Amino acid sequence: MEPKNFTHVSEFILLGFSEDPELQPLLFGLFLSMYLVTVLGNLLIILATISDSHLHTPMYIFLSNLSFVDICFTSTTVPKMLVNIQTQSKAITYAGCITQMCFFELFVGLDNFLLAVMANDRYVAICHPLHYTVIMNHRLCGLLVWVSWIMSALHSLLQSLMALRLSFCTDLDIPHFFCETNQLVYLACSDTFLNNMVLYFVAGLLGGGPLAGILYSYSKIVSSIHAISSAQGKYRAFSTCASHLSMVSLFYCTLLGVYLSSSIVQDADSSATASVMYSVVTPMLNPFIYSLRNKDIKSALKRLFEEEIIKRPIFLGLKNCF
Repeated sequence: MEPKNFTHVSEFILLGFSEDPELQPLLFGLFLSMYLVTVLGNLLIILATISDSHLHTPMYIFLSNLSFVDICFTSTTVPKMLVNIQTQSKAITYAGCITQMCFFELFVGLDNFLLAVMANDRYVAICHPLHYTVIMNHRLCGLLVWVSWIMSALHSLLQSLMALRLSFCTDLDIPHFFCETNQLVYLACSDTFLNNMVLYFVAGLLGGGPLAGILYSYSKIVSSIHAISSAQGKYRAFSTCASHLSMVSLFYCTLLGVYLSSSIVQDADSSATASVMYSVVTPMLNPFIYSLRNKDIKSALKRLFEEEIIKRPIFLGLKNCF
């Protein structure tokens, strides 16, 4: 058996999407635009929820937490990629790579748990409407959010500690735009059996559990909606969970598509491109999905715009001029 050529790792190389110099300005502009839209859109959802007392309900408390997580989720990967494109450097330090992986695992886990919590909220609202305020009280909402943070933090810490035990050879090129756990394990020269076991076991447990909860909640929701006699009642009940169902479908379809396809076909380029869907596109679309389909959010955003922007002194001065 030939000895492995282990080396002390100081940095990795993030290959990104393309090495074509002509495409770099296009990629920079595209991802910068998506990042700014993501931050602005989710920030508006948070501000609308905080400023409007009508939105201080469990549904919107969970939504504002999800918006905050989506901002952090996107900020974990996109700014570093933009800096690399702008400086024409693809390097990321070993510590930076592990840190990026740690926060990525944290926020993708939080997205997963919060979507499950929101599905449970919709289940109680539709299937037990008379007991909704008693069941989904503020104490339970806070507890669910804290449990989501704790579970995601423990998962992130476990994956980071498992990555720290890996040794690497001379090949330090990561065919991705961020430090993904699978890619680090794939590059390692040391024994990765334990890493793979932990990776798939925890992913199945912490990923499959919330997904099973979402599927169970929506099975009960569909049964309750089917039992409603009037068409208007069915539409009203369905409209309360349509936005969340759209978010769940977009997030899980792209996430499962990435990891199932990568386990079958080892195509790094397609995996990196598909990862953009759940790590960048989904957080960007969430505010649009909720604001466009939700009258309460649109009303809150309108009031926020009128009170905080239109009534500022500069605008009042312009109004007096006319």
